[in-house]
Amino acid sequence: MSVGVHHHHTLAPSGQGTVVLNIGAGIGALVIHTPGSLHGHEIEVSPVEDGGRRTHAAVRARYVRDGVMFSVVIDNLAAGRYVVWQDPVTPRAEVTVTGGAVTEFDWETAAA
Repeated sequence: MSVGVHHHHTLAPSGQGTVVLNIGAGIGALVIHTPGSLHGHEIEVSPVEDGGRRTHAAVRARYVRDGVMFSVVIDNLAAGRYVVWQDPVTPRAEVTVTGGAVTEFDWETAAA
């Protein structure tokens, strides 16, 4: 379910104000900015200490004031360290998700 795997989801572009996040005490969200070439692909994340417990979301077009961005939005993540997976067996990077906040990660600037 990592990059390269395509699941059938509704991938219509998001409109202004269409993302609602479940964040709060001890719960955060992760936004992964990607190149447009990954549109429709799934990206997985897992807690550092449990690589088998993964969650994923599809890369979607997000229309913003300056144009269009492509990103994955994963909310309802327990605060802690997470692996962003390049593919099913290769970690791309580790990120820290903070409770009550949104962590942003740039796919292109991270070393694979």
